[in-house]
Amino acid sequence: MKFFIDTANLSEIQEAYDLGVLDGVTTNPSLMAKEGIAGHDKVMAHYKAICNIVDDNVSAEVIATDFDGIIKEGKELAKIDDKIVVKVPMIKDGVKAIKYFTSEGIRTNCTLVFSAGQALLAAKAGASYVSPFIGRLDDISYDGLQLIQQIVDIYDNYGYITEVLAASIRHTMHLIQCAEIGADVATCPLKVITGLLNHPLTDKGLAQFLEDHKKANG
Repeated sequence: MKFFIDTANLSEIQEAYDLGVLDGVTTNPSLMAKEGIAGHDKVMAHYKAICNIVDDNVSAEVIATDFDGIIKEGKELAKIDDKIVVKVPMIKDGVKAIKYFTSEGIRTNCTLVFSAGQALLAAKAGASYVSPFIGRLDDISYDGLQLIQQIVDIYDNYGYITEVLAASIRHTMHLIQCAEIGADVATCPLKVITGLLNHPLTDKGLAQFLEDHKKANG
């Protein structure tokens, strides 16, 4: 499973990269705004700064919702760096744009996916990644993990190369369950990734080892 970090914070991205397990980054306009990144030139420069940290897979989201606008923005984003994956919303013009980008060799991430039908359309259009938002589905009392399972099964049935990118992951069990189901990628906050390090028996065992070493060696 690939681990992406869902943030626009450069320090968090660097920390995840230094841990040695980071495969990519996902961002969106909300995450950019959270970091105080505003204005076209600053946003573009920030994407480049992210690309300078990681090895590949930086999802940069378009703002436009019409076909021509998505194409224009997507091409501009793709020119920033070969690591950029153009993030496109699951709307009619978005699906059309994914098909166009695919024909041009530009990778895409279809975002805001909440149903298996939407995921099927994205795969048929040639999306590199499809991003079902499991946490937001859980918020409305729908089983987000069930959706991941549906999409994985459908893609396996027909051999689609689109990767299932589980998004809106809220905690470590979400991540583990997505791995069990067979999601190709999980994108989540840094605290979810570092949360995988934690176990009380690890802490207890390490404390015991250090105490025994201290007793034996003065």
